[in-house]
Amino acid sequence: MESIALAYLAAGIGAGLVTIGAGYGIGRLAGPAMEGSARQPEAAGDIRTSMIIAAALIEGVALFGLAICILLATV
Repeated sequence: MESIALAYLAAGIGAGLVTIGAGYGIGRLAGPAMEGSARQPEAAGDIRTSMIIAAALIEGVALFGLAICILLATV
């Protein structure tokens, strides 16, 4: 019974870390993208496209991490 509780605890901590990491990564990405768009408005479209692709990759990694946490909880 104790190992199940530890698995749930590990899954909860892992899910929290994944969420914090994804939020931090997207924040670190969006800030400079906004600054770049403000400095060069003519390049805003290219910057936005690159930012959306990078944010999608970050979210994909976060989704895999969350899936691993859910699998840990089902053990």
